[in-house]
Amino acid sequence: MRYSDYLLPTLKETPADAEVISHQLMLRAGMIRKLAAGIYNYLPMGLRAVRKVEQIVREEMNRAGAIELLMPMVVPAELWQESGRWEQYGKELLRFTDRKESDFCLGPTHEEVITDLVRGTVRSYRQLPLNLYQIQSKFRDEIRPRFGLMRGREFIMKDAYSFDLDEAGADLAYEKMYQAYRRIFERCGLKFRAVEADTGNIGGSSSHEFMVLAESGEDAIVSCSGCEYAANVEKAELAAGTPSFSEPQTELVKVPTPGRRTIEEVAAFLRVGVDRLVKTLIVQTDGGEILAVLLRGDHELNDIKLCRLLGCNEVQLADDETVSRTTGAPVGFAGPIGLKLRVLADHAVAGMVDFITGANQDDMHFTGVSWGRDCAAPTFADLRLAKAGDACPRCGASLELWRGIEVGHVFKLGTKYSAALGATVLDDQGQERELFMGCYGIGVGRTVAAAIEQNHDRNGIVFPLPIAPFQVLITVVNPREEEVLAAANDLYRQLEAAGIEVLLDDRDERPGSKFKDADLIGIPLRVTVGSRGLAEGAVELQERASGQRTMLPMADAARLLAEQVRAVLG
Repeated sequence: MRYSDYLLPTLKETPADAEVISHQLMLRAGMIRKLAAGIYNYLPMGLRAVRKVEQIVREEMNRAGAIELLMPMVVPAELWQESGRWEQYGKELLRFTDRKESDFCLGPTHEEVITDLVRGTVRSYRQLPLNLYQIQSKFRDEIRPRFGLMRGREFIMKDAYSFDLDEAGADLAYEKMYQAYRRIFERCGLKFRAVEADTGNIGGSSSHEFMVLAESGEDAIVSCSGCEYAANVEKAELAAGTPSFSEPQTELVKVPTPGRRTIEEVAAFLRVGVDRLVKTLIVQTDGGEILAVLLRGDHELNDIKLCRLLGCNEVQLADDETVSRTTGAPVGFAGPIGLKLRVLADHAVAGMVDFITGANQDDMHFTGVSWGRDCAAPTFADLRLAKAGDACPRCGASLELWRGIEVGHVFKLGTKYSAALGATVLDDQGQERELFMGCYGIGVGRTVAAAIEQNHDRNGIVFPLPIAPFQVLITVVNPREEEVLAAANDLYRQLEAAGIEVLLDDRDERPGSKFKDADLIGIPLRVTVGSRGLAEGAVELQERASGQRTMLPMADAARLLAEQVRAVLG
């Protein structure tokens, strides 16, 4: 492709509404343009990168035995009502009516549609196992779309759905997809972690998120320094502590703490570390129960773990009036001693002795608190968010904290949707059996954006070669010089003949401007053709990632470049 014939509208300045690096650089590099909030046009450069990811996805899905199809984006409400998600899914589901006043939605995901398709076409166990996938646009009406392709309303997604006769078959399908996803992101040239995750509103028994590691990532994850365990901090398991009933070393004392409400303020006032304090959170469930949750002062509550333990959908901190009524003190002074509420405590609190808590009295705290002597031991459970330095629940080594961008998610669904929609087959005994399902998603455009978040510098994008829009960029220093332009055209034709994807920058622009655009768009290999090099029978190769420069003999340049590309792609 010749730059002079291409649509590649680069920008010198960063648009004011672009917050994250990928959004800024995709706009500046002429990859996308905004149409409406969270809805983007994919320009040629952006589409080429998306198609690269799609091709890798297709190859690995096919390799794993999945079969491609295409389902409608517009979905009738009846299917979502059958599954119960029409009311449950919330305002992200864009609902509308047609001219006949029938209700529809734009598909944010396709569990209902695929289950309906399979229940009408698959009747026997002999037709299983089955794994069907598509690459298609989805729509979720995000309340605050932002970050370009990272959190848009319309987005390109690969979604796959497996169907098996029993749980053992479903586990095998899940493992196949898990391994396929690892190969996909490895082939994309990305650094990532597969982490244990919560199933969210998709449902199911277990799931893994595939996270591209990047400092700008929205999600916090932990991974073990000694084994392969990794998990979202909301999902990460933490080892149980041992309740401490050893002899206290200090007496229980009520001490004034005037105006000190926060953990940090109390710790500073008493001249102790925050890990010597136990904070008492008064929380309320969506079912109306009010209870106390105890955490070590330097730990944070994990709402998901607490909801799972309580069997509720949501918990929130109680309001000031409720705290005052149930504890007898304003917010900031609650403690377990004498508290007339159900009390739960995190495992880390179990091993504490001589600790500090609120005294359920304004401006007062207790020091020297110990279980057994001063108050009954509560029910202990894993209730907190994991953090760096915690012990791995698998091997005991230290956990490391990372930031990650979710690009893929795999779920074990079980019979959640097949039971709701009546998707069954006859087994070898002629008995009706509900199908065991799995679902597997990859955000295709989001993967491109995440790659940019992970691979950039102050000058622009640094594309991994497997998903770069072009593999080689030829920069012609002065296209008005016939000899220079002829040499560049000859190299261009040789590379195309060798199957290399090449962009020829034949614009009549200043060299500095061309070099800035080259850095911005991030093509991995840049070849500069100019009169000075040609005088010595050579062209200059610069690798975008390392900045390394090498002079290549003009006669061998096409062959050497092709070999370098193939060495990476295999």
